[in-house]
Amino acid sequence: MVTTKASPIVSLQTPKDVSIEEIEAELRSLWTSVSGDEEGAAASRATTFSLIVYEPDGTQQLLAALGFYTGPIDGIVGPRNEAAITAAQKAYGMEVTGKASPELLSILQAKFAEAKSEDSVSTENQTPAIQYSADSQGAVADAIAAAHPCRVIALVPSLGQDDGVKAQVSAYCPVNKKDKDNMICCEYITLSGTVEALERIGGIITELTIGGLPKFVWWKATPVADNPLFKRLESYCDSIIFDSSSFTNPESDLACVAKMIQQGVILADLNWRRLAPWQELSAEAFDPPERRAYIYEIDKVTIDYEKGNQTQALMFLGWLASRLNWTPTAYDKEGGDYDICRVKFSDSHNQEITAELAAIPIADWGEIPGDLISLRLSSTNLDADCCTVLCSSTTGCMRMEAGGGAQSCYIQQVAPLFDQKTEDLLGQQLQRWGREVLYEESMAVTVKILELGNQ
Repeated sequence: MVTTKASPIVSLQTPKDVSIEEIEAELRSLWTSVSGDEEGAAASRATTFSLIVYEPDGTQQLLAALGFYTGPIDGIVGPRNEAAITAAQKAYGMEVTGKASPELLSILQAKFAEAKSEDSVSTENQTPAIQYSADSQGAVADAIAAAHPCRVIALVPSLGQDDGVKAQVSAYCPVNKKDKDNMICCEYITLSGTVEALERIGGIITELTIGGLPKFVWWKATPVADNPLFKRLESYCDSIIFDSSSFTNPESDLACVAKMIQQGVILADLNWRRLAPWQELSAEAFDPPERRAYIYEIDKVTIDYEKGNQTQALMFLGWLASRLNWTPTAYDKEGGDYDICRVKFSDSHNQEITAELAAIPIADWGEIPGDLISLRLSSTNLDADCCTVLCSSTTGCMRMEAGGGAQSCYIQQVAPLFDQKTEDLLGQQLQRWGREVLYEESMAVTVKILELGNQ
């Protein structure tokens, strides 16, 4: 039995190896044979939605976190990936093959744990994705099963030799205290193999989803528009869910995501959800009638974020600019200890707005690289009552206060929210599908900012 925060999970069928052709038959026989236990509790399969989870085995994430790899996390073997593996094998005294193996994965896990404890993981390539296990075994999947019983199809691409696709089926039932006699259970189908092997059975994967019900994809990697499997799943499912906090190349990866949105792909970013309290408090600061008109006097924006991933900072800036009708005009990277970036905008009255993004080194970095730390909105017009400072409750506003004038600002603390965990954000996202207009409008501005940086 596995226990989660939400409720206990009963194992109805432990992972069982089956052939791909036997998956549906095995699940049907399971539910046919289950009529209730000795105490009379009945178990039935969930008929809610299908969740496809694409989750690389961790090798690329570890290579990226340790500074060997800078490409997209997608489970695809390519020249850049092979070069990273070769470099790691040389660095750790292994036989140099350029190929992934269980031995390499084990060493990378140990080296990452060692580097993290010594605070020496590359800040440019930090990624929390390596902390996740395969969903058929991980706590996140257990939490989703407890709150939203469904059919989970876990795709686990590996970087090893192509030996075809291995399949497992299992079933777990969350115990509902209000109705112990009727358990609605979650089915797991796990398919593992190389990306090439999974692509060969792409049609079978879509056939395994439950017809006539919503279909979601949780792409626990970097969305890649030209990935054949990604294309197939995107065209078949209601929404692709991902988390930009795991991007190893935030600017280029975020630009690719924005372009996919422009092409009509329905995407949902869990990292965007983490910005909700900052957005709400920013809007709330200008709710009082005496401050409303001054929002258009803002011409200086300062955003501090935890060093490691600037996606939150860029998305928040894109959201702010989209709400105030600012047009990006320049994007300059100054670098330095704080990786300073400056973005210039113009508004409908040709007023210039300057935004500064600063990456703040954090000694004890958390699970989400790039979380916002503080925000300041102000104006060069000293008569405008628009100065607003928002701070994370865990770090405060030391840099904002050091800049002077914070005492005369509207200051608010962004309290930590308990629903910011990945499983809770995912659970919220699984209750909605379709386009998110606010996100898409914000990303349209964000990609314009990033395009200026490439000119």
